[in-house]
Amino acid sequence: MRDSDRKVTKGLCEVDCIDGPRASEARAGLPPEVESRKVADAMKVLAHPGRLRVLSALQGRELCVCDLAHVLGISFSGTSQQLKELRRLGAVDFRAEGKLAYYRIGDPFWLGLAGTVAEKLNGAPPK
Repeated sequence: MRDSDRKVTKGLCEVDCIDGPRASEARAGLPPEVESRKVADAMKVLAHPGRLRVLSALQGRELCVCDLAHVLGISFSGTSQQLKELRRLGAVDFRAEGKLAYYRIGDPFWLGLAGTVAEKLNGAPPK
C-alpha cells in the first residue's frame, strides 16, 4: 500500500484502540450537554452575515431601525428580524423615542468575538 493511501496520513486511525485513562480524563472535562447547546445556539445567532453587519453598523453609534435598514440595504422587516435575534442574545439593546426604536450594542463581547474571528481569518494577530 502506498503511503498516500494510508488512513493515518489522512488524519484517521488505522486501528481501533482506546486509551482508557486518556479517554476518561477527556470525558470528565467535557461541559454538560445543556451548556454545549447554549453555546451552539449563541454561535448560530452570530453565524449570519446580516447579523454580523448589524453589529458592525452599530459599532460606536446608535441607529434607528429605519436608518439601519437603509445602511444595510435590506428591508425594514428583514432588519427587524436580525435585531430580534441579536436582542435575544443580548448583543444589542434598544430604546424607544416616540415612534422610533434606536439600537446600540448591548454587550460588546459579541462584537469583539466577531472581530476576533474576522482578524483570525484575515491573518491578523488578535488584539
